[in-house]
Amino acid sequence: MKAISFTEKGVAASVDMPLPELLAGHALVRVRAAGLCHTDIDVLHGRYGEGRFPLVPGHEYAGIVEAVAPDVTGIYVGARVAVDPNLPCGTCPACSKGLTNLCRDLKAYGVTHNGGFAEYSLVRVGHLHGIGTLPFEVAALAEPLACVLNGLSSAGLNAGAASTDNALVFGAGPIGLLLALSLKAEGVGSVTVADINESRLAFAKELGLEAVAAGSKELLAQKRAFDLVADATGIASVVEAMIDFTADGGTIMVFGVCAPDARISIPPFEIFRRQLKICGSHSLNRNIPDALAILRRDNGAMARLVSHKLPLTEIVPYFTKRGGNPATMKVQFVAE
Repeated sequence: MKAISFTEKGVAASVDMPLPELLAGHALVRVRAAGLCHTDIDVLHGRYGEGRFPLVPGHEYAGIVEAVAPDVTGIYVGARVAVDPNLPCGTCPACSKGLTNLCRDLKAYGVTHNGGFAEYSLVRVGHLHGIGTLPFEVAALAEPLACVLNGLSSAGLNAGAASTDNALVFGAGPIGLLLALSLKAEGVGSVTVADINESRLAFAKELGLEAVAAGSKELLAQKRAFDLVADATGIASVVEAMIDFTADGGTIMVFGVCAPDARISIPPFEIFRRQLKICGSHSLNRNIPDALAILRRDNGAMARLVSHKLPLTEIVPYFTKRGGNPATMKVQFVAE
């Protein structure tokens, strides 16, 4: 089969591989769509995961069940499915608390196990979720959307956002816009996206979001104005500045992935006196079904985040591009 392989640290290539051997409790999935995430780049360069090479990347994918192991029940050949990539141990303290995304020995398809940038992928059947008639390229958004939903849960918005009148999201890339659209879907009345790129801000407006240039007078005039402020840039200085835009009693959500050695300075008196909440969010936590339910209800806005649908062999350059076109949003491998 054709696949993309991280053959060694920093090296991605299109390769031919044998089909995975069908194991007990597993299904062979013919991949129909797989999305590229910045985490894939971190895996390639050894900044995330175990640095195991060779490795087939890709943790955002959907496809058709091609074969199932003899011991498998409840899933059938021909089923249209999305994949939950996380493989928690199930027994550590975090898993025992239901925080499987914080498992001390967390594995994942596309990170420690071969993932979705291949014609076929071997997946544990418990990690497959039916997508019905949802297009594969839309269903492949379920994983990043599930990460967003985990973030909203961490911020206390999983049961509705009635107490949150407005929100500010720094970063108008695909994950920032997905976060902003999800806040709207959760009932937040006004959601503003801040970015330095005008074309991305224009796209945010097309999606029905408020948009403002980062660092502009317009944004600076809205200090302490937002009930929820979230970072989707992964830039430490942006995270540090979020406290200035958070309303008294509001919530700061660190959603973007900053460098592990980055540090910020926030006055603890501000947190105390203004009763601010700071929350983090890592990955997804068994909420692919919730994400699929939202994608089924979506009016097509989230699907518009897929800007590139490419054959497998044309995906390779996107693992090494730096400072690409800001108009590029979610890049996907979509099978013909």
